[in-house]
Amino acid sequence: MAVSAERARHWQYAELPGVDLLRARYVEKIFVRHTHENFVIAAIADGVEVFHHGGADQYAGPGALALVNPDTPHTGRAGVPEGWRYGAVYPSPELVAEIAAETTTIRGTPGFISPVLDDPYAAGLVHQVLRAAEEGNALAADTLLRVAVTRLLRRNGGTLPQRAVHTAGARVAARARAVLEERMAEPPTLERLADELGTRPFALLRAFRDAYGMPPHTWLTDARVRRARHLLDAGSAPAEAAVAVGFTDQPHLNRHFTRIVGVPPGAYQRERKNVQDGEGRLLLPSDAWQNRQLSQTYTVKKAENPTPQSSGTPWESASPSDCPVSPSE
Repeated sequence: MAVSAERARHWQYAELPGVDLLRARYVEKIFVRHTHENFVIAAIADGVEVFHHGGADQYAGPGALALVNPDTPHTGRAGVPEGWRYGAVYPSPELVAEIAAETTTIRGTPGFISPVLDDPYAAGLVHQVLRAAEEGNALAADTLLRVAVTRLLRRNGGTLPQRAVHTAGARVAARARAVLEERMAEPPTLERLADELGTRPFALLRAFRDAYGMPPHTWLTDARVRRARHLLDAGSAPAEAAVAVGFTDQPHLNRHFTRIVGVPPGAYQRERKNVQDGEGRLLLPSDAWQNRQLSQTYTVKKAENPTPQSSGTPWESASPSDCPVSPSE
């Protein structure tokens, strides 16, 4: 399959505040090590995605979900020559905490335990959330998102450990991160940063990687892209955002932004503008993305490999046919 087959749409739906949405097919795309402020709930429709997470490569194929907690370093690439196609929702930590408090027994900060979950039914719910958002069905989109998150937390949720900052190395890493956030546009060298913090360069490097899962320069690129996203959301032009966060120019921003977010900053901002103007519509013909055969596929897989249902809410105890998974019908 040619690289030209790659396409992606990264957008927001005004009726789902704080939730990013994505539909994409990638073949040669490689996501560099990065993090997200929100949760990642990615439902694989075709192909295989491989992502490095927690010190090992994780594999997610059709009917599986790739699940990444906020601020967790990970990568992404194709696991088969034909690439992978998926739909993803990125709910905020606040929304997931709200859902967990209402529908689960999880206490503390909720999160996912395993980075991959084989659950075709939950994957189908994610695709239905995206379809509902595309069709402007706010009630279905919100309902299905909450059902999906509840199911995933019940099947694969727990309390996230708090990041320890008690050791000397962790304290130095936290101070280094604060310096880099404050001086993002003109950061010091590793040697100067270490000198300012009263340590040595390699000691700082080890402490930072232990604390944040990546070296300071990689973390800084990730942080710059994250801040650039906020600036683009606020209306800054890509060229202005690039300079503001410390990239040399817009092409420099474009390169890193695309390697982390999956779409160029211009395309990203156009989708945000569509939301603000009330004109959000499909970037591509709906038939190319809706994959209306998914529900039949998941029904067959469900019959062959029934998923144990959790007790609790009516959503979880009902059969798939009883749940609102077809908002357009």
